[in-house]
Amino acid sequence: MTDTPSRDLRPAILALALGAFAIGTSEFSAMGLLPFFAGDLGLSESQAGHVISAYAIGVVVGAPITSMMGAKLPRRRFLAALMAFYGVMNLAAAVMPGFASLTGARFLAGLPHGGFLGVAMLYAADALPLGQRARGAAQVILGLTVANIVGVPLAGWMGQVIGWRWGFAMPGAIALASAWAILRLAPRVGGNPHARPWDELAALSNPRVLWTLAVGAIGFGGLFSVYAFMTAAILATTEAPPYVIPLTLAVFGIGGTLGTWAAGRYTEWLGTDRAAYLSLAAMAVTQGFAALVVGSWPLMVVSSFLIAAGAGLVIPLQTRLMEVAGRAQNMAAAMNHAAFNAANALGPFLGGLALAAGWGWRAPGVVGIALTAAGALVLTLARRQERKARARAATSG
Repeated sequence: MTDTPSRDLRPAILALALGAFAIGTSEFSAMGLLPFFAGDLGLSESQAGHVISAYAIGVVVGAPITSMMGAKLPRRRFLAALMAFYGVMNLAAAVMPGFASLTGARFLAGLPHGGFLGVAMLYAADALPLGQRARGAAQVILGLTVANIVGVPLAGWMGQVIGWRWGFAMPGAIALASAWAILRLAPRVGGNPHARPWDELAALSNPRVLWTLAVGAIGFGGLFSVYAFMTAAILATTEAPPYVIPLTLAVFGIGGTLGTWAAGRYTEWLGTDRAAYLSLAAMAVTQGFAALVVGSWPLMVVSSFLIAAGAGLVIPLQTRLMEVAGRAQNMAAAMNHAAFNAANALGPFLGGLALAAGWGWRAPGVVGIALTAAGALVLTLARRQERKARARAATSG
């Protein structure tokens, strides 16, 4: 922990939040840009969904690797390097000529995602006094929230009006600005030379961690199945005016902000598992509504708000991970983002298969309900395994 006064840390945390803003803009705007780069590159919607899935797979692959790489390194330089790489790969995606090269660039862009967000949250928390640690982590994640309200709609507008490539170039430039700001503004807090990177892998051998990650990786896929194809569904089934696409994306961001705030409150009231079940139930209901209202753009805008507002699952699952991860907090923080990006790969992939099979634009909502129900089943199995483990421990004791 640094001795720098907290007032001097505000610009540094803002620099980290700017990086989170770039990540949120790039990740979610890709879904809104899908119909535009699909049309330009001559792809079907299901093929274009693989570009989104490639990014998510990059996050899953990169999270454990970057967590181990950063165990001993000074966090300031490590975070700046991750964000600089992120910026370069987004700019590369903006100029790639075809499907294969665009998919590859998006995979590479995903590699630093989980490591940056996980380490940035811990860096901000550790840099502040003990009573303000949660505030520092929340301020970093605020960048993701603002991205869904401002950055994603702006990128969607760019894709619709001046070209989809600008929707990737913008977060790339913001990421490079964040990397520069981190180097200039973040305190020079040294790394931990005694850290043992392989110790972080202990999180991946902890059954309670793995079960929790599986709930997010499967259950949250329902949200992404619907959201990934929402822009395409509006364009294909309605005669919506041009402002509806950025409006839909902005409304999604507002719903996500309110839903995240609410999830924090009801997680405190109900406990992690009950809160997770409540979130999964809300997701299933809102995804069903999304399927029913296809063809009516005003109701699809309302649906965008509802599916985001009901998707507070990340909060109880993150709390659960903090409780069960032990000393491997870095890995758990990064892998939580990896799990939700595994959902980001799974949801669009299955939704795309349903579209390719000719099931129509309601199909992503139906797929979403199935994935959410599967997530609830995994949570039930996780709780059963934990009860059996406690019973065995009590018997052996």
